[in-house]
Amino acid sequence: MNTLSDIGSKKLMIPKHKEKLVLTFNKAAPEDINFLLELRKLSMTEHLLAAGLDYDDEQHKARILEYYNDTYLLNLADKAIGVVKLGQMADRWHIRQFQILPDYHGKGVGTKVLSLLQSKAQSVNMPITLNVLYQNPARRLYERMGFKVIGENGLEYQMKWSLQ
Repeated sequence: MNTLSDIGSKKLMIPKHKEKLVLTFNKAAPEDINFLLELRKLSMTEHLLAAGLDYDDEQHKARILEYYNDTYLLNLADKAIGVVKLGQMADRWHIRQFQILPDYHGKGVGTKVLSLLQSKAQSVNMPITLNVLYQNPARRLYERMGFKVIGENGLEYQMKWSLQ
């Protein structure tokens, strides 16, 4: 099952735009690695440093390349603005990475992406899990979207969204 590509295009209203923009999921290609590196550094460095992790470019790239076949770019009006990396296990889906360019934080993109994933997961009877660093404010988004803390590992919270 090609989970994210088959979601298709969804229209999303972004503040300060007069019309709805189209959000699409596109499988990441090798030429996307430089964008993903910049995205990761822009969206994660602050939170990693707060966790005591000072990654260099090679460490960031290693994380990007891990499970690369599960990587989808989030495009808004044909512009790459984020990434979601979704692992599909037999008993659950796991969001391995979910990052959005800081310019798009607080504009409903994260909520829309999670809502689409939850809808798709519900249609195939799958819960969704993810991990979030202790200091990452994205935890508030996840909680607002119904994710609950089910554990922690000394670095991050383990969260789960269960079927309603």
